[in-house]
Amino acid sequence: MSISPVTKMASLIAILALLLSSCGSIEVTDYANNQPKLVAESFFEGQLRADGILKDRSGKVIRYFTADIKAYWNDGIGTLEEDFVFDDGEKQRRVWTLTPNGDNRYIGTAGDVIGESEIQISGNSMFLDYVLRIPYGDGTIDIAIDDRMYLVSPSVLINESGMSKFGINVGTLLLVIQRLE
Repeated sequence: MSISPVTKMASLIAILALLLSSCGSIEVTDYANNQPKLVAESFFEGQLRADGILKDRSGKVIRYFTADIKAYWNDGIGTLEEDFVFDDGEKQRRVWTLTPNGDNRYIGTAGDVIGESEIQISGNSMFLDYVLRIPYGDGTIDIAIDDRMYLVSPSVLINESGMSKFGINVGTLLLVIQRLE
C-alpha cells in the first residue's frame, strides 16, 4: 500500500507545525509557581560569591572566574558591586543599580551596560536582557546578553547567560551565586 503525495505532504506539514510550536519562547512567567520565590531585596543583600565559566560559541570552556559581590538597598534602590577575577589574573568591576519599575520589575544600569536593562522576576526566576560593552583587542565590542537566573535554594542562584552579536551566538556564561551570610 503506497501513501499518496497529498497524505505525505499533510504529514510533513503536521510534523513541522508540531516542531515549530515546541520552539516557542520561554517567558519568566513560565516559572511563576516555582519555589523558592526569588525576592531581589532579600537574595541580593549582603555578601555573595559567584563562581563561573565562560564558553565560546562551540561550547568549549575558555575562561573561569570568581566574583565577590556586595549587595545592598538604600531607599528602595539596589546596588550590586561585583568584583571579578579571571583565571588569567584579569580583574573587572561592574556596579549594577536596580531601580524598582512596577510589580516584580526593575530597571538595571551599570557603567559598561549600554542603555537600560529591563528586569522581570516571577516565581524563582529573574530574566534580563541588555547590551554589554566588553574589552576586545585594542577597543571594545557590544554583546547582547540574555540573562536568566534561577533560585534553587534560599542561598543559591544559578545564572545562565546567552551572548550574541547580530543575532548570532558567540558564547555562554554559566555561574552559581551563593549568599555567604
